[in-house]
Amino acid sequence: MPRLPHIASGKVREIYEVDREHLLFVATDRISAYDVILDQLIPDKGKVLAGLSLHFFDLLDTPNHLVSTDLSTLPGLDDGEREELRGRSMVVRRAEVIPVECVVRGYLYGSSWREYRDGGGPTTEHLPSGLALADRLPEPIFTPATKATTGHDENITESETRELLGDELYEELRKRSVDIYLRASEHAAARGVILADTKFEFGFAGGELLLIDEVLTPDSSRYWPADQWVPGQDVPSFDKQYVREWLDTTDWDKTPPAPDLPDEIVEGTRSRYVEAYERITGDSFAEYLARS
Repeated sequence: MPRLPHIASGKVREIYEVDREHLLFVATDRISAYDVILDQLIPDKGKVLAGLSLHFFDLLDTPNHLVSTDLSTLPGLDDGEREELRGRSMVVRRAEVIPVECVVRGYLYGSSWREYRDGGGPTTEHLPSGLALADRLPEPIFTPATKATTGHDENITESETRELLGDELYEELRKRSVDIYLRASEHAAARGVILADTKFEFGFAGGELLLIDEVLTPDSSRYWPADQWVPGQDVPSFDKQYVREWLDTTDWDKTPPAPDLPDEIVEGTRSRYVEAYERITGDSFAEYLARS
């Protein structure tokens, strides 16, 4: 890893300081499940996350924190470190992060489905009755969550979010988040993929509201193959669901350390991430690696 000042570590990402106004974001090959980081790496996973983020930053043309992927002028890096970081790194503007995850859901699934099935809550407070698992919602819904440094983010109601952010910022985040979701879901649909839900982060830099962090990756979004979507049934997705399903066959109690993943689970997970990249971008992953 680079010999730059280390700012923070996430479950997947490492963040370094370039200077007072810029950071280096590095997407590693780590994978987590049930909020536990597993010992095994998923080869090229970080490059898929970076590549998809770059694809959507370019496609969406919305104000964001990306500055460059050119590492040639970064101080303190030797050739070996630049090669290690190639394809998985972005130089970004340093931003004051808004402490809310901006979640947009177009389909009723996961924690929202369980909440809805059990009588309702923050993410389903505006939904009509009579919906089924994996139903497409009448229109996308904005369901913010508080950002957690450890464990799960916590869903909060619209009124709680307005109180935290103020009405003006709430409305701007809702508008931008839903607009980005709609454009990204249309893009994915044209490639036979459903964007069921996703989450965004925003921050301020120089007084400008920017889309930050990774965007529309399999780690921050739920992507389904469109030809396998059937309302009322579970739907396979292009993410770490494959890992979670294998872990569920073990007697693991969901506390560290997690069981070692068999080689076939590691390779199967990698192939799902790569397939997500290729289907959503329409580009060869091998060509992305060659260009990086």
